[in-house]
Amino acid sequence: MFHTVTIFDLRPCDSLVTPVSKAASRLGGRAQHRGSLVQTTLRSSITFSGVGLHSGQPARLTIRPASADYGIWFKRTDIRLGDTMIAARWDAVEASPLCTKIVNRAGTSVSTVEHVMAALSGCGVHNALIEIDGPEAPILDGSSVPFVRGLLARGLRELASPVRAIEVLAPVEVKTDTGWARLSPGHPGQGLSMQFHIAFSDAAIGEQTKTMNLANGAFVRELCDSRTFCRASDVEAMRAAGKALGGTYENAVVVDGDRVLSPGGLRHSDEAVRHKMLDALGDLALAGAPILGHYEGHKAGHAMTNALLRALFAAPDAYRVVLCDSGQAARLPGAGVGRHEIPAVA
Repeated sequence: MFHTVTIFDLRPCDSLVTPVSKAASRLGGRAQHRGSLVQTTLRSSITFSGVGLHSGQPARLTIRPASADYGIWFKRTDIRLGDTMIAARWDAVEASPLCTKIVNRAGTSVSTVEHVMAALSGCGVHNALIEIDGPEAPILDGSSVPFVRGLLARGLRELASPVRAIEVLAPVEVKTDTGWARLSPGHPGQGLSMQFHIAFSDAAIGEQTKTMNLANGAFVRELCDSRTFCRASDVEAMRAAGKALGGTYENAVVVDGDRVLSPGGLRHSDEAVRHKMLDALGDLALAGAPILGHYEGHKAGHAMTNALLRALFAAPDAYRVVLCDSGQAARLPGAGVGRHEIPAVA
């Protein structure tokens, strides 16, 4: 089930007000607090080239450093007139099957942003400008590991502004006829933890459940190399609908009954549920700040996770924005992660 959303004017400016920025103002705005964990950006730019999974169009994406409190923004470099800036934020998401698509008020969009957003969150990058020369991010190998490898190779630069996180205080849940997603308060001493359950009739996937704490580089070690997947029986229907035009056995795991058709087979026996968790982290990164809490997804997808963020921010008593002190550093995805933790299989 896909949800229709309202799109706001999303250009970088001091007047932009979001649930995070309103709460942050009550914490003293940009004031640095002693012992707080500081924001980061890349040390230098890095470029990735490939094709869009659904459009099949060539895509060139460059991640550039940005200043403190900038957040994550996309810029369409192929558009010469009008508003080319799109906020990587939950209230810019437009309903789109099979991927996450963000749109600004002028109608300028970028789709399939979830894998690069997961990489940025999982590597602990808080601020970046992402320039892209087309309507869809490159799929690369179907996972986040090429983005992770590039980000960690460049390294991060600290910025003179504290990290703000969204702490979940009360459960929030959304449901459809086929699944549900929930955010609830996390366990003491944890940052973001996640549990995901999937069920497919194809024996190569079947039922899979995975639970993990995403703190301190767990995303890089355990999730980032897990690829997008589909059933062979769905490929023809997707292409008839104008989707998966750039999909190949090299950038997606294709299964048919109990067979894995992609060369080399699976990277993990439970690669499918790991990829769903990767997607969920990328979609949760659109909250605009790291989340401290527990996410559960049961047959959930992109639209449902976005609906969950909308439900969270519509309930002011269900969350608060906090400054992360140095003791919380290890609780955030990407904190302290190094290149040696990238899975060797990738």
